[in-house]
Amino acid sequence: MKVNVQSVNFNADRKLIDFLQNRMDKLETFYDKVISSDVYLKVQNTSAKENKIVEIMLNVPGDKFMVKKQCKTFEEAIDSARGSLERKLIKRKEKLRVHA
Repeated sequence: MKVNVQSVNFNADRKLIDFLQNRMDKLETFYDKVISSDVYLKVQNTSAKENKIVEIMLNVPGDKFMVKKQCKTFEEAIDSARGSLERKLIKRKEKLRVHA
């Protein structure tokens, strides 16, 4: 899957991008028609510990799924967002199976 990563207010290191790519590739086991994804990694300038924001826009034929998660680390936020997308893709697959 093609993953477009944009980091806002910081430079993402290679390790984080590889982690993200690995997690996003696992989504294809649930729904194989995923076209691409746009990922925005942001650091919010606040005193709160949960200042890492991950927004993922997943493109599938005829639809787009948007998930936004805020956690203490990017890895935690990526895993949380991936879990939400996983549930959405499974729901979509079930809907398509019922209508087919």
